[in-house]
Amino acid sequence: MPDSGNVIRLENISQVYVSEREASLVIEDVSLEIGQGEFVSLVGPSGCGKTTLLSIIAGLLPPTRGKVEVEGSSVQGPSSRIGYMLQQDYLFPWRTILDNALIGLELTGNLNAQSRERTRELLASMGLGGTEEQYPSELSGGMRQRVALVRTLATDPAILLLDEPFSALDYQTKLQLEDLVSDTLKEYDKTSVLVTHDLSEAIAVSDRVIVLDRNPGRIRREFVIPDNIRMAQPFYAREQAGFNELFQSLWNELVQSGGGEKDT
Repeated sequence: MPDSGNVIRLENISQVYVSEREASLVIEDVSLEIGQGEFVSLVGPSGCGKTTLLSIIAGLLPPTRGKVEVEGSSVQGPSSRIGYMLQQDYLFPWRTILDNALIGLELTGNLNAQSRERTRELLASMGLGGTEEQYPSELSGGMRQRVALVRTLATDPAILLLDEPFSALDYQTKLQLEDLVSDTLKEYDKTSVLVTHDLSEAIAVSDRVIVLDRNPGRIRREFVIPDNIRMAQPFYAREQAGFNELFQSLWNELVQSGGGEKDT
């Protein structure tokens, strides 16, 4: 398992949301360390704080209590070192595919001839060569999500946060993108955190899977994925010995945590 120093470190993180009527404890006392190049998935019942944890790591939300460190430094706000990929691709319909992929570089002031060419190469590596001058409406949902991944990778972030990026896709496209994203992140040695409701996906792409309890979100159990599953491409990981037993163990933990919805 990749482990050459902790890239992400959460220490005793708690998060309280305050409304006019009440204060709600969403996350309580979560501590987690993630090493260089490691892929960790967060699963748990709806409302357990999975996306809130991603927002805290990304620097979009300061925790009510606790400490967050990325690459050895305290997180004070958003950073170009962290890429965030969402369920929706959020491509601008009036911009070409290449121009959409270059947005992050434009915003960070890093767009030049070299970075533009690297982005073109990323598009080609994702099977999007020849689409540079097309517009988002001309592409399928899976292709659009690949553009969103290129946009995220183009700025060369050290960390990639993935919030259910495949959940809106049909099953075949989802499986294809799982393989593509997994291979790409390993190739570029990216440290990644995925939030998903799909237990099969979590097992197939991860080095570790963290199960969170509901109300408030706490770490309930950690599963370390066996090497034979972890080293296989996600599509073939599902065929490996021990996969079904691991799925059942994860499912049981999820049910006991208050989840276990049928779409999980």
